[in-house]
Amino acid sequence: MASPQTRPGATIAMRAVAAILLVLAVAGCSQAPRVATAPRTEPTDTAEPGRGVYKVGEPYRINGVWYYPAENYGYAETGIASFYGGERAGIDFHGRTTANGEVYDMNALTAAHQTLPMPSLVRVTNLDNGRQLVLRVNDRGPFVGNRILDVSRRSAQLLGFEQRGTAPVRVEILADESRRMKLAMLNRMPASIETVAAAPRGSVSAEPLPPPPGARSTAPTAAASPMPLPSATLPPATVRGGARGGAALEMASAQVASLPPEAQARATPTLVQVPVRPTTIWVQAGAFSSQDNAARLGAQLRRFGATQISEVRSGDQRLFRLRVGPARSVADADRLLADVAGVVPDARIVVD
Repeated sequence: MASPQTRPGATIAMRAVAAILLVLAVAGCSQAPRVATAPRTEPTDTAEPGRGVYKVGEPYRINGVWYYPAENYGYAETGIASFYGGERAGIDFHGRTTANGEVYDMNALTAAHQTLPMPSLVRVTNLDNGRQLVLRVNDRGPFVGNRILDVSRRSAQLLGFEQRGTAPVRVEILADESRRMKLAMLNRMPASIETVAAAPRGSVSAEPLPPPPGARSTAPTAAASPMPLPSATLPPATVRGGARGGAALEMASAQVASLPPEAQARATPTLVQVPVRPTTIWVQAGAFSSQDNAARLGAQLRRFGATQISEVRSGDQRLFRLRVGPARSVADADRLLADVAGVVPDARIVVD
């Protein structure tokens, strides 16, 4: 996104929204779809309004870029996440329809992704502070700013980047849980996730984890009591030892994310903290089979910043990866990307 507060739509998206609004007006329905989502068809089954359906979707184009949704249960990517942030700019996304027909709740643990199935569960790790949370993907986006994920306000609070608006993250799909959710949605059954007994790697210790600065309390109130979960919800905890934290604690977060958004907002999730190493943000211009070609392009891009050529393997193929940077911040990376994209339109931001 150009900024975490804005979610501009392309002309094709606006036309789709206008058509949907017309249909809804004729039907006397006051619920408008979110304008920031990709063009989509309305649910064609007998789902209850706002309940949503399982959906992958056809290829679509936004701002001249094609996206190809797919059931990719091996998905894992590192990049920059943002959050909806409409409440900051006076844009009320809260209560509007997501791309799979559910309702966006800024207090739920949900996210928008460009191509993953909806709904599916992803584990999101903030690479700046190690905070880790499981989120429910039920929307399409983000489409600007070279971001890989857009999260709800509450998710941004718990992950610790609401104030900055962006963060370097690693996003990994939870394959087994997402498949079970797919079957539950297709069969219209409650999507329950069983707790699997597993020994966490390394030693584990737990202590209260304070909320990020400026975050609003997520504790349930008397008017909104906690929703019962398939197993006991653990208090927020810090987990040390192991690359991904304890399986039991992570499962509690997945249980909350598997609930419908309206139920998530009344549940208490478990926040896990894992060790993270320092990361750097680069603009990647491409990967070439010829080192000479990489060097020639690098010479053109050197006016924007330092260039780096590194040898990488893709299967049996040897490639030479060209990057510019590193950038000191996400804002600097955005500016650097704008410069490099003037020469290499397919350049993108990467986090290592």
